[in-house]
Amino acid sequence: MAEWEGKSRGTVSGYRIFIFLIKHAGINTAYLLLVFVSLYYVIFSSKQTRAIYHYFRQHHQHSLLRSLISTYRNYFVFGQTLIDKVAITAGLEHKYTYEFDGIEHIRQLAKDNSAGILISAHVGNFEVSQYFMGEFEKQIHLVTTDEEQRAIKSYLASIMAKPKTDFIVVKDDLSHVFKINQVIDEKGMICFTGDRFVGGSKTLTAELLGQPARFPAGPFLISSRLSTPVLFVYVMRERNRHYHLYARKATFHHRDAQSLLTAFTESIEQILAKYPLQWFNYYDFWKA
Repeated sequence: MAEWEGKSRGTVSGYRIFIFLIKHAGINTAYLLLVFVSLYYVIFSSKQTRAIYHYFRQHHQHSLLRSLISTYRNYFVFGQTLIDKVAITAGLEHKYTYEFDGIEHIRQLAKDNSAGILISAHVGNFEVSQYFMGEFEKQIHLVTTDEEQRAIKSYLASIMAKPKTDFIVVKDDLSHVFKINQVIDEKGMICFTGDRFVGGSKTLTAELLGQPARFPAGPFLISSRLSTPVLFVYVMRERNRHYHLYARKATFHHRDAQSLLTAFTESIEQILAKYPLQWFNYYDFWKA
């Protein structure tokens, strides 16, 4: 079974190459390189390729040929989102356009005298949102189990134009719990990714795209117990370097984590119906 290992793949040299191409040859040249890079990963990342192929074949009911083509396109779009993140981080956000759909809900959370809860997923490219949403009265703290190598994070920090998001990485020593509680106690804004968990952590089960899957219990237990609105947020890539932010209020029963999870999976299904290529969980999600 292909399992997610809790960290991103890549090297500092790979990031340096793309940044060099972006700055000296243009973003489109970096995209052109993806034509070959995507094919490489389709061929040599067999577990990840198999997982994404099954996602299209079983959960979107695509034909065999269409599933193969969609798998390649999925790698290509994912590569574009990574290039976009690096380009925007390097100060090229003016090369992109952005559309806000429900941003007023986030702004209201930032003004409220209570903790603000956002829940996202590994679809689209939520990390780039910080460069377009403007200054809030509260900083957004993103809780993530996707820990990039320290050297990569250090390098990106050295070229970052204007960081606005603080990252809280889930750790085995549970130090992240104290940071989460601190943000909530200080009535800050915190964003969970609700679709990945690390081994040994508590999970909840809900149906997604016609089949049961496991989700981390923590984000839904915490969010359902607080007396504050919960938002589902996604930033989806569209044509011509255009990003579309979606923010929707979650409807659920107070202190009922399962009803919040069900609302979450329904919102993901709505997003994937419109953006099926932007599912970026490269492991056997439904059997993990």
